[in-house]
Amino acid sequence: MLMAVNNGGGNMAQFNCPELGGSGQWMRGGMTMVGDIFNHGLKMTVNSLCLELANALANNQIFPVIPAGTPGGHQWWPSDCGIPFSSGAQNNIRYAVFPGKLAVELNGQVTVYDTLNHHIGGISQQQGGDTSLTFTSQFGSVSVNQLPILSGPGLPAPAVHTNFAKPAVSTPPFNQGATPPAAAMPLDRQNLSSSDDIIQLIEKLAKLRDAGAISEQDFTDKKTELLARL
Repeated sequence: MLMAVNNGGGNMAQFNCPELGGSGQWMRGGMTMVGDIFNHGLKMTVNSLCLELANALANNQIFPVIPAGTPGGHQWWPSDCGIPFSSGAQNNIRYAVFPGKLAVELNGQVTVYDTLNHHIGGISQQQGGDTSLTFTSQFGSVSVNQLPILSGPGLPAPAVHTNFAKPAVSTPPFNQGATPPAAAMPLDRQNLSSSDDIIQLIEKLAKLRDAGAISEQDFTDKKTELLARL
């Protein structure tokens, strides 16, 4: 638990301690989560323990000092970023928010983004375990990948998932004995008594083309043949 509190900068901890009910999360002044969600006594114990450890870390040099900007260290962001006013971690990604900058660490590689005129209020990772991050600002929810990169490789582009297949468009076979549509009938079998009949038939052919029942070439051939009769 001491290492978890230290990794969280004394303000948060993600832990997995069998003596404390397994996996859990603690945040200073926030909500404490434990495996046994209804065990309020255990939550109080975890909160008190984490506060005591955070105070001990603040007043004593327990772990070796790791220079700022060292990947994997507590201050993993570049030293010229200064002191973050917010930091956290989700799965395999760590992030820290600075005035005008956002630092993100993925697999030991750090990317610094220009936050432009955004006032970041919170950061969340895309559900499903990929590496896409979004943040909320006065403009709503924004993808981190939309920010300009000041240094570093940047995060991989989010995967595009396709969950829907396009239905195949097919023309159902005609039942025997049924009257075929006008496009399927030879022109010499159709009663084309006037130019109005020809125009109406062309309109029907256009509807069949738009519905996918006939091809564009079939429509053009029939239309040419019909216009020749005017």
